[in-house]
Amino acid sequence: MKKTYTVDSTCNDMRIDRWLRHSVGHIPQSLIEKNLRAGKIKLNKKKIKSSHKIKTNDKIDLFNINFKEKIVQKKIKFQPSKEIIKSNENQIIENNDDFIVLNKSSGISVQGGTKSKKNLVDIFAKSEIFRHTKPYSVHRLDKDTSGVFIMGKTRECAQLLTSLFRLRKVHKTYLAVCHGELDIDSGEWNDDLIRYDGDKKIVEKAKTLFKVLDKNSEASLVELKPITGRKHQLRKQLYAVGQPIFGDTKYKFSNSNKGINKNLMLHSYQIRFMINDIKHTYTALLPDYFKKLLKVKRLNFSNLK
Repeated sequence: MKKTYTVDSTCNDMRIDRWLRHSVGHIPQSLIEKNLRAGKIKLNKKKIKSSHKIKTNDKIDLFNINFKEKIVQKKIKFQPSKEIIKSNENQIIENNDDFIVLNKSSGISVQGGTKSKKNLVDIFAKSEIFRHTKPYSVHRLDKDTSGVFIMGKTRECAQLLTSLFRLRKVHKTYLAVCHGELDIDSGEWNDDLIRYDGDKKIVEKAKTLFKVLDKNSEASLVELKPITGRKHQLRKQLYAVGQPIFGDTKYKFSNSNKGINKNLMLHSYQIRFMINDIKHTYTALLPDYFKKLLKVKRLNFSNLK
């Protein structure tokens, strides 16, 4: 028996073995490896290894594989009020025929999950801006990170933008307020970041360019330009050098956030890319709580927009 699946944009650049567990069923890694070697799992009709990363619209064929069917919990769509829709529309920086760019608020997810929660995809699906289409998420931004975020209006544009992100042709600049004073004012971090997929330990290379814009004994304002796009990359790297980001409840030292507001002080400040030789640059103004902390910590940000 043959089953064929098409990879959607949400799984772009995912390892084939992870995709199988995520989208198909409870398949042991040993069984995945065995069937890949036997050619019972093929990508675009070709044999591949478990580490191979799949792309949007790839075709995956499974031949006579017995596994415990994955029980997929139905995602509950968030039903936004008119006020929530309007408040997020007011955050739009750019609105054209192909995509929108907005200054995402902290505390809002990009996509919904198995539990009903506020997220941008469900909010803009109800917006008049997407009346004749639907919003496509083309990159990631943590729930608690604010700033520049892009949503495609068409599948074609979404695929193009997703490819630009994957090929590292989108240049991102973040701003962070971190604890303490960085010893080096500029440079490059190259780290092996660890994450876990179930019980499996995964080590990923992470590269970020950094520049200290202002600092004192209490805090530093840092410009961050990630070259790779690992999960929680900037938060992990600042924690690793001993200067975790203010408001980070995951990568922190004990009591390091005591007495300050609880917003994560990480902001996607600017995104630059080119489409058909046309330069696109979008900048998201700092949230009020971000500017307030900069003033409290006596950090100069007058040169920022």
